[in-house]
Amino acid sequence: MRGWGYRSFRPLQREAAEAALAGRDSLVVLPTGGGKSLCYQLPAALGRGLVLVVSPLIALMDDQVAAAREAGLKADALHSNLEADHRGEACRRLISGETELLYVSPERLLAGDLVEDIAPRLVLAAVDEAHCVSHWGHDFRPEYRRLAEVFGRFPKAARMALTATATPGVQDDISAQLCLRDPLVLVGHPDRPNLVYRAFPRRDQAGQVLDVVRRHPGRGGIVYAQTRKDVERLAAGLASAGVSCAAYHAGLPAAERRRVQEGFVGERLDVVVATIAFGMGIDRPDVRFVVHANTPRSVEHYQQESGRAGRDGEPAECVLLFAASDLAGHRWLARKDADLAPERERALDRQLREIGRYAVAPVCRHRLLAEHFGALYSDPAVGAAAPEGGCGACDVCLGETRDLPPGEVLLTAKKILSAAWRAEGRYGTGYVVRLLSGKADERLTRNGHDKLQVFGILKEAGEAALCSWVDQLIVQGFLDVDEGEYPLLRITEAGKALCRDEGSVRLGAVVPRAPRKKRAGTFVKAAAAADPDEELFERLRRLRRLVAERTGVPPYVVFHDTALSEMAALKPRTPDELRSVKGVGDRKLDRYGPAFLRVIAGESPESAA
Repeated sequence: MRGWGYRSFRPLQREAAEAALAGRDSLVVLPTGGGKSLCYQLPAALGRGLVLVVSPLIALMDDQVAAAREAGLKADALHSNLEADHRGEACRRLISGETELLYVSPERLLAGDLVEDIAPRLVLAAVDEAHCVSHWGHDFRPEYRRLAEVFGRFPKAARMALTATATPGVQDDISAQLCLRDPLVLVGHPDRPNLVYRAFPRRDQAGQVLDVVRRHPGRGGIVYAQTRKDVERLAAGLASAGVSCAAYHAGLPAAERRRVQEGFVGERLDVVVATIAFGMGIDRPDVRFVVHANTPRSVEHYQQESGRAGRDGEPAECVLLFAASDLAGHRWLARKDADLAPERERALDRQLREIGRYAVAPVCRHRLLAEHFGALYSDPAVGAAAPEGGCGACDVCLGETRDLPPGEVLLTAKKILSAAWRAEGRYGTGYVVRLLSGKADERLTRNGHDKLQVFGILKEAGEAALCSWVDQLIVQGFLDVDEGEYPLLRITEAGKALCRDEGSVRLGAVVPRAPRKKRAGTFVKAAAAADPDEELFERLRRLRRLVAERTGVPPYVVFHDTALSEMAALKPRTPDELRSVKGVGDRKLDRYGPAFLRVIAGESPESAA
């Protein structure tokens, strides 16, 4: 482990590497930041032969190669974006037997011309982002279904499927589609205790996003929005507020997208506002916040995208701004696809119900995510029992969102359902909210609805709370939104039954106060003996950026924030003391140690670099 600078394995890393070395197939499900890459890099480092890694993320491959080389591996990537001279050199090294670790895209492997060069030395074929193979997953890639054809030509090589997000059903599908042979199944606990999850009703999208960004001044963050128009609007708003940010979406020229991505990875840009086209190729570990300005399409998407925060194990914040209209938008876009198979449509409906429940249920967010992926939050992986008083790391357990009292919740739900019933399914959410708020307008008056008993019946609640409760009743199936030309709100049969006291309902409300910090002691901290010197930490970050620019690698390849934080706390003075810092291996100590020791001793980053 000295090449990587770690003193011990993370959970299940050793088991995965040992399975590969023994020639056994495996399915490895580890949360983002769980160290999946080491599972296949270690067999390559031991010199047993060639390790092949299939990845859909061309944008990430070059960074992965740089990181592997920093650990002392002879690594290369072959993909369509590679310049001709680099491609020629990579092929020469592969043919000559020098390559220990080779990254390829599924399309490049399926072309077939690499098979003869790979076959004689191949000991392990690893499939990263393996959930892409499953029809039931959240990022299905047809090319992944054909990988088993190629793997059949490497009968002696072990197979390893790796992913961060897979429900039990998706795990079974991965094993079947990749033809894994009696695989060792290694499933880590999905909980990320260093992340603070928050889910709030969306009421002022731009203002709510800016509030989160301002809690993390000068730090890296990603804001996801549903449309290109939303991306441009939010990015412009943040920039006008003085935030170092840029927009990223598929409609931008390739050169601009590359500039934004490289600026973010190189820490020259703090915040990227993007559609989901951004992020899968981002391996920056010090992302301190991820905001979903719109609701993602599934819990799996949310886990994958929010998981880009805090990959270094340090505290990070994940905020979801929810509106039921987002779910209707996802459904409408999916149904525009004439080839949408019935089973995919059913899977989409299930996914939308699940992400809606996650966003509105006044239940511990960590618990909901763990249980979605088939784990108990009281699993030994996170402690012998669920933390007393909740996780201390989500809006519910921090007291920012609360359950309505049992007596109040049913009465409130009945009043909202009655208003929707009286509106006869002919009007949208805004109309019903104004009816409940007692805010008469021309349409209400013309329809005589200002004379109804439900007019103003919940005026004390406020429009924001009413909109949130309507969304919660939609998610629970008591209300529905017509997906025709106009989004009309109507009561369902379940809603009518609830009005007859048949069934149960839960409603949550946002507590009007500033978000609290996570309870002391519950964040994962760097293994330092004291709090880091913040001024020294920033000087070390500046040195890291200068070294990265000089050597042509992303800053995190030099050192993670966790290593810098520990340096800033321990203030090592000698190479031996610096070697004790987690993440400082022998190669990095030789290459970068002298410069970092000089800055710790007081020299400026500019002169030390």
